[in-house]
Amino acid sequence: MTASPASDAAADLIAELIAHGVRDLVLSPGSRSQALALAATALARSGALRVHVRIDERAAGFTALGLARETGAPAAVVCTSGTAAGNLLPATMEAFHSGVPLLLLTADRPPELRGVGANQATIQPGIFGPFVRLHIDAAVPGHARGGRADLPSPTAWSGLGERAVRAALGLEGDGLAGVHGPVHLNLPSREPLSAAADVAATPGEMPTPGAVEPVLLSRGPRTVVVAGADAGPDAEELSHAGGWPLIAEIVSGSRFGRLLVHGYRELLRDETLGGRIQRVVVFGHPTLSREVAALLARSDVEVVAVRRGGEALNLNGRTRAASALAVEP
Repeated sequence: MTASPASDAAADLIAELIAHGVRDLVLSPGSRSQALALAATALARSGALRVHVRIDERAAGFTALGLARETGAPAAVVCTSGTAAGNLLPATMEAFHSGVPLLLLTADRPPELRGVGANQATIQPGIFGPFVRLHIDAAVPGHARGGRADLPSPTAWSGLGERAVRAALGLEGDGLAGVHGPVHLNLPSREPLSAAADVAATPGEMPTPGAVEPVLLSRGPRTVVVAGADAGPDAEELSHAGGWPLIAEIVSGSRFGRLLVHGYRELLRDETLGGRIQRVVVFGHPTLSREVAALLARSDVEVVAVRRGGEALNLNGRTRAASALAVEP
């Protein structure tokens, strides 16, 4: 341990994130977050973590969002206290709606400096509202003013890293199994913040959910598969298994295979073709076509959606959500 409880707690937290599969962390400038920044850069020098620096917090948030979306693993972003945290809201909203495991680590002033006009202080607990899967306003590491005993440094933020990763991957929370999304850790600390902590971390694997029993789809109804943003290869695989046409947006990662439909917007507008569809199976988040949105809103069409994040798709008021799908033999 060092003379800086904040430095010890920061080192423990970043090491715990690494142990649970975090490989990328984005930093933006600030003095209140320096304990987190020093711990992260020290672990980056050891090869346990990739650190990316962005001057602007909004850019930092979207960089972390892109890293998490590309790798599929939770990525963290660190910012200083005050209005800096507000600049992470756009990336947080995007992560919520698209189901991306984004970890928001916002440094904060200790409780005695909140609501008293202190510099670089605002109301950070709950700042991201309903757009996070989990929010924790952490304890202050170390000792309170006047020498009163507070939480010992090693336990102040202990366990937060694992809990944040599990929540971001949908492994905690009622009714949200497997649904990825952003998590907010608000991390208050007292000075000193710049001591060199004893840092070490062993990279580990991110936790994974247990096997999910797929919902079986019958072959009977006239079915199309829709692949929205981030659908990935699962949509093409189901299309191939069922022998069903595949409507894949350009951002889906599913635009391949012999069943891919080109010019689908015109086909859906044609009542003699689009009007005959009885069932739609949706992967990802369709956003680029009014024709697809109109199809998913039809009351005479059965819609089954694989939910992976954000709000559940339910444009027709009776869409069935599933974690995994398979076609009946």
